[in-house]
Amino acid sequence: MVTPAARMAGVRLVLTNDDGIDAAGLAALRVAAAGLGEVVVVAPASEWSSTGHQVTTGRGFRVEPRGADQIVHGTPADCVRVALDHLVPAADWVLSGINHGGNLGADVWHSGTVAAVREAALHGKPGIAFSHYLRRGVAVDWTRAAAWVAEILPGLIADGLAAGRYLVVNLPHAGPGAARPDVVRCGLDPSPLPLRFHRDGDTVRYAGDYHQRARRPGLDVDTCFAGRISVVELSV
Repeated sequence: MVTPAARMAGVRLVLTNDDGIDAAGLAALRVAAAGLGEVVVVAPASEWSSTGHQVTTGRGFRVEPRGADQIVHGTPADCVRVALDHLVPAADWVLSGINHGGNLGADVWHSGTVAAVREAALHGKPGIAFSHYLRRGVAVDWTRAAAWVAEILPGLIADGLAAGRYLVVNLPHAGPGAARPDVVRCGLDPSPLPLRFHRDGDTVRYAGDYHQRARRPGLDVDTCFAGRISVVELSV
């Protein structure tokens, strides 16, 4: 029997994120992808959370090497655009994450993590965005997260994706010692995030409770909040 990992010889993987080059989630993704092919990290110099699909076109921005990695002083989508233009033009897949927080339902439209793989899909490259739902007051076990992604990643890549398609994967925040959760292919929950703001004079601050957001049974928010790994396939 030929394993998914064995079928990946020669695959070129671009890794990026929206939490910045030094983020623990990116380090975990690097561990998970090790040994699956040629891995090139092209990641932002700083955090770009919730910036959506912002790109930089009206000014220049720096790209600098750090060993074998490339640090981009721009957005997650900028990282992918530069990577596919000349840093890793022969890339086969773009992997983004592991994001420090969930990217479920409506989150995909403002997520820089997801924007990175959506940009890849626009250029005909398949991509997978990985995120880790965070429970209040509970530390993330990034070693375990890397192990879970390493377990499911070969199969996701081996399954392939049609042109213009990408995956959004969310890991649940399980308790200590939990085994790898079931993987559930499901749909994207269209429920909006709560509209709730605190106002202080002329300043408003978002005060919606992410953990109490609306959810529809069987879709990605409900699946991840119930302790399973949600996998949603989307299209450009």
